[in-house]
Amino acid sequence: MRLFKSIRTLLTSGAGVAVGMPDAESVSDPFDLFDAWFKAAHEGGLYLPEAMTLATASPEGKPSARTVLLKGVDPAGFVFFTNYTSRKGTELTANPHAALLFHWPILQRQVRIEGPVAQISREESAAYYHSRPRGSQIGAWASDQSSELDARSTLEQRVKEAEARFPEGEVPLPDHWGGFRITPDRMEFWQGRPYRLHDRIIFERDGQAWKTHRLYP
Repeated sequence: MRLFKSIRTLLTSGAGVAVGMPDAESVSDPFDLFDAWFKAAHEGGLYLPEAMTLATASPEGKPSARTVLLKGVDPAGFVFFTNYTSRKGTELTANPHAALLFHWPILQRQVRIEGPVAQISREESAAYYHSRPRGSQIGAWASDQSSELDARSTLEQRVKEAEARFPEGEVPLPDHWGGFRITPDRMEFWQGRPYRLHDRIIFERDGQAWKTHRLYP
C-alpha cells in the first residue's frame, strides 16, 4: 500500500509547483492551509510527514536544532513531547521561544513556524504518555536524556531497574517528562516553483486575527 501511495506522490508532486499558491488575502487562517498540506503529505505516503525540525536557543542566544515528531495541532498551537531536563527542555524553559520547520521535499513544500512556548498541562501529557507502548513509558524513566552516558550497558541496566520498579499495572508519568506547545505568532508557507521563483506567504498574528503578505523568493 505504501508503494502505491509513494507512486501517487511522485505523480502528483508537481501539482503545487505548477499551480502555485493563492493570493495571500484569499487565505484567512494559516491552520486551515497547514491542515491541507499536512493531509496531502499523509495521503501521499511520505515517510514521517509529522517530523519537524525544532530550533531552540540558550539564554545567551546559542542555537541548537533537532528533529522531533508533531503529536498534536489545533488553533492553540503545535505540540511535541520530551524530557523536560533534556537540552531542548532546559533551553525552552529558560528561553521559551522556538521555531519549527516542516520540509516535504517531494512536494517541494516547507512550513516555518515561530512563536512562544509553554508546557502543556500534566493531564494532557499523561493522556499521551499512557497511549505509548509500555517500553516507551519505561524508557522515559530510564533515560536521563542529553546527559553523558558512560556505556550502553548502563542504560540497559536502568531499563531493567525501571521494569523491576513497575513490574505490572500502569507506569506513572514521570515529573520530568511531558509536552510543550508552540503557539505561532508567525507562519510561512513555501511552495517550490520553476526557475526558483518560489511562492512564499507569511501569516503574522494580529490580535485574534492574522495579517498576510507575500515575500520575494
